[in-house]
Amino acid sequence: MVADKSLYTRLLTPVIREAMTDTPVVCLLGPRQSGKTTLTQTLAPDRTFVSLDDDNYYRAAIMDPAGFVASLPDAVTLDEVQRVPALLPAIKRAVDRDRRPGRFLLTGSANLLLLPKVTESLAGRMEIVHLQPLTEAEKAHRPGRFLSALLEGAFAPGIKPGRKTTGPTLAKRLVAGGYPEPLTRPLPRARQWHRQYLRSIIERDVQDVARMKDARELTRLLELLALRNAQLLNASNLSSDLGLHRDTVEHYLSILERLFLVRRLPAWHRKAAKRLIKSPKVHLLDSGLAATLADLTAVDWLGARDRMGHLLESFVVQQLIAQASWTDPDLRFWHYRDKDQVEVDVVISRGQKTWGIEIKAAGTFASGDGRGLARLSDCCGKDFQYGILLYSGEDILPLADKRLLAVPLSELWER
Repeated sequence: MVADKSLYTRLLTPVIREAMTDTPVVCLLGPRQSGKTTLTQTLAPDRTFVSLDDDNYYRAAIMDPAGFVASLPDAVTLDEVQRVPALLPAIKRAVDRDRRPGRFLLTGSANLLLLPKVTESLAGRMEIVHLQPLTEAEKAHRPGRFLSALLEGAFAPGIKPGRKTTGPTLAKRLVAGGYPEPLTRPLPRARQWHRQYLRSIIERDVQDVARMKDARELTRLLELLALRNAQLLNASNLSSDLGLHRDTVEHYLSILERLFLVRRLPAWHRKAAKRLIKSPKVHLLDSGLAATLADLTAVDWLGARDRMGHLLESFVVQQLIAQASWTDPDLRFWHYRDKDQVEVDVVISRGQKTWGIEIKAAGTFASGDGRGLARLSDCCGKDFQYGILLYSGEDILPLADKRLLAVPLSELWER
């Protein structure tokens, strides 16, 4: 049975609708199978829909980009536009002649801003919106307001009667991930879908964003990254373990980023902050795909707690970044680590204002679990807003500092 993507209300919908009212070109970027096509057809069911995955349209666009764009109707949806980057200059010229809002609705399964072929940014003419795989809030048909509650300081200590502990279902959420298609399949079938999904991307999409002699090496790198998920990037170690040149590893990493398979979470820094580790962390975008590649299942929650903890960290990062797209796209995300090995899993900044989130799989916590948040608070001074310790317990409880709270992980999808 295949999941019906139309069953899910995408919380990004109002953002796209608003962009289409004042911007000539709106581009929806995100991984393949994240629901871009379904969303655009739901948003604009009466518009002409042209998919560049269709060989006839693809060949016509490749042979004559300007003529192809000129032949399109006034309002059109172009699906998988990354396949023909040469269309973008032609779209720019068309928009310069007619700047009516919402003329072009584009989708792309590769980050156009990271493609070396794309020289036209359509600056001032195009708004880019990022669609992530389904969040837990969207799966639960909830409004996804955890991040807005954090920014507004709306969390308050309290015991919520009847709240269920997150632990028993959390592992299942991690290994399920956010791609709609495998969600209603039993685990073996879902894992098979993940592997076929990756194979399809490697065979079909890689050549659209880069030239490679042997795409199998890209799969090997992604599998190794799944085993080292949510850890500091060490390109030299990856190079040694894979038998590849370091520059090749960096090139392959950039390809995986372009295809929305991995993200680098940069290290937070302040000019006044000393002794900080500056290496980024690498997260696989979807926890379900990461679990499949790392051969993790829900039953590993207790037996492989360290690896499941890393998977949980990537899962939370993904939920937060997805919520930012409809809460505040200007937020920036980091991690914090200093040379004393004091860490904060996620640092969020808006201008000088800073928030910290630490992630803990257990249902209980000790006073020392807020050490990283306290250190971050000291580094930020008056710019530090709040710190949250996410845990799998039931209640919102205060930590030592009045600006630090322990909050259930379930608030990510229940708030």
